[in-house]
Amino acid sequence: MGRIKSKKYLGVYLNHLENGDVSYSIIYKVDNKTKRFTIGKKSAGITEVFAYNKRNEIINKLKLGIDPISERKKKKLITLNDLATIYFNAKEGENRENKRQLAKYNLHIKDMLGDKYISQIVKDDIRNLQTTLLSIDKAPKTINGITTLLKAIVNYSIKERELNISNPVVGVKDLKTDNKRERFLNVEEVKLLIDSVKDDKLLYHFVKMALSTGARLESILHIQKKDIDLKHNKITIKDFKNNSTYTGFFSDDNYLEEVKKSISKISVNDYYIGRKSIPSPNRTIQRKLKVILDRLFNQGLDSRDFKNRVVIHTLRHTFASILVINGVPIFTVKTLLNHSSIEMTMRYAKLSPDSGSLAVKGLYGV
Repeated sequence: MGRIKSKKYLGVYLNHLENGDVSYSIIYKVDNKTKRFTIGKKSAGITEVFAYNKRNEIINKLKLGIDPISERKKKKLITLNDLATIYFNAKEGENRENKRQLAKYNLHIKDMLGDKYISQIVKDDIRNLQTTLLSIDKAPKTINGITTLLKAIVNYSIKERELNISNPVVGVKDLKTDNKRERFLNVEEVKLLIDSVKDDKLLYHFVKMALSTGARLESILHIQKKDIDLKHNKITIKDFKNNSTYTGFFSDDNYLEEVKKSISKISVNDYYIGRKSIPSPNRTIQRKLKVILDRLFNQGLDSRDFKNRVVIHTLRHTFASILVINGVPIFTVKTLLNHSSIEMTMRYAKLSPDSGSLAVKGLYGV
């Protein structure tokens, strides 16, 4: 029968559905534009008179400059993931930075807050995110960058999409970043760690690759068979922080032989470590390795003693530190770490076995 105009009530329409139910809708004008809005169904208790009264309520609010239907649409429940999609789509032109930030969102924010309605996220949720990241040994500086990204995602929809909410990140204090990590493993500690993970295939290959290349966790997990050049002892590594690739090398022939055996069983596009058999290898590695590192090296240390605690990033720090201690030039270390500036690498210069002593010795010949 289709939609028909009510005989009793102005602006009310009835739509007789195939299942015998009736749907009620109304029309009204805003700025000389006709708008239509469905009130509900008869089976849900809606009547013609209810729809008519709702229309009058809307018209009265319009006289006061308020469109309650538009306001209702603005308040539609949307998740943080929805806002993130809007944000990253808008920033797609900023290719290098956008990819890095998207990876940061997916790795650190999505699982905890992504499915929550944005209107229901409060400051305590942000503080809980900070606490959780601290518990897996993320540095305060890294955590502050994550919360800054979260603030930017919400702010974009507030400013560009007229989202009518308060940003829950505003007012949450950044973590103090005074303490810089200084701890690295000495050779005996490296041997102890390798011996402690040797029976866990996932952890063993991650630790060996991290100590051999100094690469970060996500970079190691993205190494595919085609990235490993056994003939020239090289590994092509993706740097998600700098959105670039660089070359790493195997530190010993014995491990090179182990890798050779491992990759003989996988196809050219398969990931070398974990991703085929383990759904979330990054989380698995973080969780399992933290227990081992705490047991071996962090006994009695405060959870916020960032200078002295051994964490996953300590493996990268160890790689650089041992290189410098062994006399490798600082510019070579910069290349092997894929640092964007020499200033980032200079923190290791103090570990050089010379540290200027040879240059000073015999300077005046007296």
